[in-house]
Amino acid sequence: MKSVILVLLAGPVAAVAAGAPCESLAAAKLAHTTISVAEVRAAGTPFQARGIRPINGLPSFCRVAGVIAPTPDSDIKFEVWLPTTDWNGKFHGVGNGGYAGVISFAGLSDAVKNHYATASTDTGHEAGGTDAGWALNHPEKIADFGYRGIHETAVVAKALINAFYGEAPKRSYFNSCSNGGRQALMEAQRYPEDYDGILAGAPANYWTHLLSSAGSGVKALLSEAESYIPQSKLPAIQAAALEQCDAKDGVKDGVIENPLACKFDPSVLLCKGADSDSCLTTHQMAALKSIQSGLVDGKGKQIFPALSPGGEAEPGGWGPWITGEQREKSQMFAFGTQFFKNMVYSDPNWNYKTFDPDRDVKAADDKLAKVLNSTDPDLSAFAKRGGKLILYHGWADAAIPAVNAIHYYDSVVSKMGAAKAAEFVRLYMVPGMQHCGGGAGPNVFGQAGTPSGDPSRNIDAALEAWVEKGSAPGSIVATKFKGNDPKNGVERTRPLCVWPQTAKYKGSGSTDEAGSFSCSR
Repeated sequence: MKSVILVLLAGPVAAVAAGAPCESLAAAKLAHTTISVAEVRAAGTPFQARGIRPINGLPSFCRVAGVIAPTPDSDIKFEVWLPTTDWNGKFHGVGNGGYAGVISFAGLSDAVKNHYATASTDTGHEAGGTDAGWALNHPEKIADFGYRGIHETAVVAKALINAFYGEAPKRSYFNSCSNGGRQALMEAQRYPEDYDGILAGAPANYWTHLLSSAGSGVKALLSEAESYIPQSKLPAIQAAALEQCDAKDGVKDGVIENPLACKFDPSVLLCKGADSDSCLTTHQMAALKSIQSGLVDGKGKQIFPALSPGGEAEPGGWGPWITGEQREKSQMFAFGTQFFKNMVYSDPNWNYKTFDPDRDVKAADDKLAKVLNSTDPDLSAFAKRGGKLILYHGWADAAIPAVNAIHYYDSVVSKMGAAKAAEFVRLYMVPGMQHCGGGAGPNVFGQAGTPSGDPSRNIDAALEAWVEKGSAPGSIVATKFKGNDPKNGVERTRPLCVWPQTAKYKGSGSTDEAGSFSCSR
């Protein structure tokens, strides 16, 4: 039986018994926190929660669930899972995609299977990932979503870890993508003491401009019936992009290594005769060029980058994100309209056809930039305590422009200085990868879940090696599986280079093998 001692913990924690049995955690005194579940789950017991399939193969763990309410309008539900045996001494925080609204049980199960104590939160509301109706006239819930929910959950999780094991975690890590990448950067910027290592994938960190860009794109594509581009025309757009840009890197393989090295001109697609799936009408061409321009103000100045060419017709590409199966059915439509209706203007009747970049971007920034954006380049506090940050972004991402990650990385280098930045931050751009994964290029490099295997092939393992051993990461080998399924075998490997380096073909050897490439500028 573990001895029980009383410890005082920092943050919102009052007093918690250290080395306590799992069930006793229900009585833990945590500020503005109510614990509803504290139970040991036996190894092999399937876990079932509303809306998810049973999770099997779990080890024995202590499950703690509850609600954090830092304000009268807060309702931050959380789960903390603590391995009862073979804990590796580490804490792994799990983030959320989209507008959050659910606890990531898949992320929790992956972490606990790999011996991490772990936590996840719905960030203060229950809803689908594209639904922001909960935010209507609820500024405190927006703050919980924006920054408070992830932080409060991390503090409570660490208190419970200390109570259960009788010691604090030796290291704490956070890994997530998309909105989770925004959360990751928010932690590094606003709460640098929460995590030692942070992996931020495809960060939606410039939230107000990203969602304003969605509003602009929706207006260009849908305001006039003639402007809508059906999915059946996406193969022609992708083929034209590849024809102009694929071979720029010296290898014609269906993947654009560095879209910045090529200026894609879609004018070749303009219909010269009857309309067909192989061409674009004048109205469709105007809509495409508008989307290609990114978010621009009334004078034509770009204020948020455009999507990069490539991958338009692939699963996970423009079909679900930009065009949708039909009008007003895309993710871009859902995210953009939900943002302005429920967060910016608190007006369910707001109409995308009225979008004005000068007026609406300013309104979004004035009201929400401080709450939702994680764009601060000053990471000095995070760096001072030894924190390490790795960012990655797929070049073929149709949800969030890949160049946005470069812009943030460049801002950190500019603010911190190149030498200092090199001590704690890395960026990897992933050719041919869609949003967080998938796509025509090598797209598996350990970015999902918890670390396993070789740090030269697993970016999360590379992060831990950097934090714990001081081994700064270099190039990381990414793998493309046939049909994007590991069961089918390997199709191609390619090195992911530390930006601003890119992979260059050496001139000999198979172009499907990482060893045939080197990283250089």
